[in-house]
Amino acid sequence: MIKLIEHAKNIKCLICDLDGVLTDGFLYIDTHCNEQKTFHIHDGVGLKLLMAVGIEVAVITGSRNPLVDHRMQQLGILHYYKNKIDKKEAYNQLKMTLNLKDEQFAYIGDDIPDIPIMQQVGLSVSVADATYLVKEIAMWQTTLPGGRGAVRELCDFILNAQNKMDLAIAGYLKQ
Repeated sequence: MIKLIEHAKNIKCLICDLDGVLTDGFLYIDTHCNEQKTFHIHDGVGLKLLMAVGIEVAVITGSRNPLVDHRMQQLGILHYYKNKIDKKEAYNQLKMTLNLKDEQFAYIGDDIPDIPIMQQVGLSVSVADATYLVKEIAMWQTTLPGGRGAVRELCDFILNAQNKMDLAIAGYLKQ
């Protein structure tokens, strides 16, 4: 656990997968073929807490959905990469944009497309209900499943490791 805390102290950007991480991974399709997704409010607050202390937040997803576009806008996520089957390309672009090193990134994922980035970053995390391949390579696993507070669990871990939780709460409450 001490090594994990040391990794978390260096994090300047958290990258999240979308389906199965920020959402529960289920596809809800209505009779008009409209796709719906659910997001947990705790995860959104966690991301805003990180941003309140200057930790960047990014989302890299293979999906494309106006509903997700709206949620990313609500959260104020500036680094949003959609329709990215090759997530590593988006990651390399983000690294250049932010001028950060691999060890300054954390990534939370749940399935095979997340593995290449997880193998590269300073802190790789899987949600509790990730596939076994992702769990095997992750440095840490959340106790909560994707779309049900797992991202918040990681946000809190990073903030506590950096002793920034009080500052984050104060910044969040000023918004």
